[in-house]
Amino acid sequence: MSTTHVVVVMGVAGTGKTTIGPLLADRLGVPYAEGDDFHPAENIQKMSSGTPLTDDDRWPWLDAIGAWAQGRAGKGGVVSSSALKRSYRDRLRAAAPGVVFVHLTGDRALIEERMSHRQGHFMPTALLDSQFATLQPLGADEAGVDVDVSGGPEQIADRASEALRALG
Repeated sequence: MSTTHVVVVMGVAGTGKTTIGPLLADRLGVPYAEGDDFHPAENIQKMSSGTPLTDDDRWPWLDAIGAWAQGRAGKGGVVSSSALKRSYRDRLRAAAPGVVFVHLTGDRALIEERMSHRQGHFMPTALLDSQFATLQPLGADEAGVDVDVSGGPEQIADRASEALRALG
């Protein structure tokens, strides 16, 4: 399957955006960009110290992801971004109107369990509650699909690919 869509793999920390994103990009035959790489150093420092980002912290990050997505318009691509709030997704859509979202969803206990086994990631498990509190699921008027994160990475990527195919 190939696509000209730019897909934003979204969800709270620990849902597997960094794992599923490249797998999905491979299935779609498009490049992958790691959303965390778009964060300024100050953001990573804040999160590493357990301080949640503010909206003002996130705007430049979202703008950088949006610029990448806009540059891939008509060519396809997959990028990861928590995109937890509707306003964040609106900002991404303003930069790249055709983006489609894959919202990785799952049980909080499963996500916390997976986060506790991650090595070398700057996002501490302590921020998971703030992530869930911030999360605004995709609205019915937003182009995207919800994909459950139970099972292994290959299964999740397959579900995401199938859901996108069904989306059109």
